[in-house]
Amino acid sequence: MITINVPQRDEVSQNNQAIFDNLEKQLGFVPNLYATYAHSDTALENYLTFSGAKTSLSAKEKEVVNLAVSEVNQCNYCLSAHTAIGKMNGFTDDQILELRGGSASFDAKLDALAKLAKNVTENRGRASANVTEDFFSAGYNKASFIDTIVQVGEKTISNYVHSATQVPIDFPVAQPLESNLV
Repeated sequence: MITINVPQRDEVSQNNQAIFDNLEKQLGFVPNLYATYAHSDTALENYLTFSGAKTSLSAKEKEVVNLAVSEVNQCNYCLSAHTAIGKMNGFTDDQILELRGGSASFDAKLDALAKLAKNVTENRGRASANVTEDFFSAGYNKASFIDTIVQVGEKTISNYVHSATQVPIDFPVAQPLESNLV
């Protein structure tokens, strides 16, 4: 297997160096997965633009999608990062575990969102009719439906980058879901 390193600031383009500097100011560090995007002169900027684009989903709703998708795609890097971000968005440890499993018994609307995100990911975009109906019945609209699918795609990109590179996780590591259910 070929090892993909996490590039340091001096190993990336000037444009990516500026992005590293901004990430350092905003987050206090450059996450390894973001740094890995910087092997490309354009991928890091493109991904950050995509992930930060306007959406009808709130930050909390985006985390619901991110957690469900990352669990389906078995991306421990993204699960670890989004567990930390989920906590910053007000979710408890137990709620995060439930969201990773694709449900939210603590909130009917978020439950419909988690179920849709999980279903779309598992079925490669072919959402089940009953899951879609429940999503709309919970109060979401067509814009939210499309934005949810876009969020599934955005998170899947990072899941795949990590799966292909296996760069080290630089967040507190999320434990496998199964071990939390015992």
